[in-house]
Amino acid sequence: MQKKGTILMQKYELGRLLGQGTFAKVYYARNLATAQSVAIKVIDKEKILKVGMIDQIKREISVMRLVRHSNVVQLYEVMASKTKIYFCMEYVKGGELFNKVAKGKLKEEIARKYFQQLVSAVDFCHSRGVYHRDLKPENLLLDEEGNLKVSDFGLSALAESKRQDGLLHTTCGTPAYVPPEVISKKGYDGAKADIWSCGVVLFVLMAGYLPFHDPNLMEMYKKISKGEFKFPPWFSPDARRLLSKLLDPNPTSRITMAMLIESPWFKKGFKPIESLQPPLVVNSEIGDVDLAFDSSLENGEGEKKGVEKGPVKPTCLNAFDIISLSPGFDLSGLFEKENNPKPEARFTTQQPVSRIVSKLEEIAETERFKVKKKDGLVKLQGSKEGRKGQLAIDAEIFEVTPTFFVVEVKKSAGDTLEYQTFCNQELKPSLEDIVWAWQGDMKQPQQQPLQQPA
Repeated sequence: MQKKGTILMQKYELGRLLGQGTFAKVYYARNLATAQSVAIKVIDKEKILKVGMIDQIKREISVMRLVRHSNVVQLYEVMASKTKIYFCMEYVKGGELFNKVAKGKLKEEIARKYFQQLVSAVDFCHSRGVYHRDLKPENLLLDEEGNLKVSDFGLSALAESKRQDGLLHTTCGTPAYVPPEVISKKGYDGAKADIWSCGVVLFVLMAGYLPFHDPNLMEMYKKISKGEFKFPPWFSPDARRLLSKLLDPNPTSRITMAMLIESPWFKKGFKPIESLQPPLVVNSEIGDVDLAFDSSLENGEGEKKGVEKGPVKPTCLNAFDIISLSPGFDLSGLFEKENNPKPEARFTTQQPVSRIVSKLEEIAETERFKVKKKDGLVKLQGSKEGRKGQLAIDAEIFEVTPTFFVVEVKKSAGDTLEYQTFCNQELKPSLEDIVWAWQGDMKQPQQQPLQQPA
């Protein structure tokens, strides 16, 4: 247990315990350098390893890194020791929205303000390919100015979690807030599921009780599946119309986020968020999700032993690898839609590895990217917040012969359009003097085939 007054990582002074769960405790803390109030979530590595929750914690870190919005609790940095993982997060002083509702129903105007902030945050999450999947008043916090903050992304899903049918299949969430399609276990659209949960939240705020409730869980599920609920007499006609569309048991006909934002009841007094709230504290390692789980951590600041030391060693290709890189043997078209090309490209070069890496580092310095090197991989991590978070690019170097290399460049995070623009306007022109030939999807007017020089 962390004691009050403990200095953590030589950066934070821990204060009172704010809350705790099975695997984590949350403390109030103060940044020693800036005096900023923060919340520190302390996760026990051994406990999450035993129950197989590593992927869930990694996903939570990845998701919170993606969603920087003024109505979402911010993750400032992730730190780790040999036994603990520490999330340093925004401290939200006003407590849970649930506590307000527990005292009774809210006036329609107040409920609308909270709902508008909730929808703004959820819409932003969806634009980043993130689905919360556990929206409820207990996971909605209020700051000291009464603004709503979405928290607890432990059950969230990323767009890449979808199966080939384009749907999510994990049953999760709180029973009273989950939509019929999640209960049926037939696969569901994460965005439509969140919209249903937003509808339940709105009903609870205005009514003071749940739309679907029964002491018998199976009976409650039946009501949810049929969309059976009654409006209290004090609900306005516009609010009733909107809730009927939000709590439509058929996800196909359920209102979309775009239609919701344009609905008359929602638009009343709505002030869109024009700019993102930048993180007040940024740890450069926030993007390295795996770092927090490394058992070789040798100090309390999350540093790996021997990281990025020595020259980059390229990955050696065997005959099958070389054939698979050839455009004539590229089978990706059989599995990918034409309107959704892979955001990657390759170039060949006869320059030594040291020269390739040096050139990538020059580009990174010019564009203010952070560089990480490991084995044959050079990672460029952007510092600017784009439409879908910070742009991150991986450049992997493959050795075909001792004097001939293939470099595969691909987007690992961020917006595809921003990546393509960066490649065409910055990366490609800067690499001209070392590239022998390009092959891949960078929208080149003329693409030369990948071949080995004589």
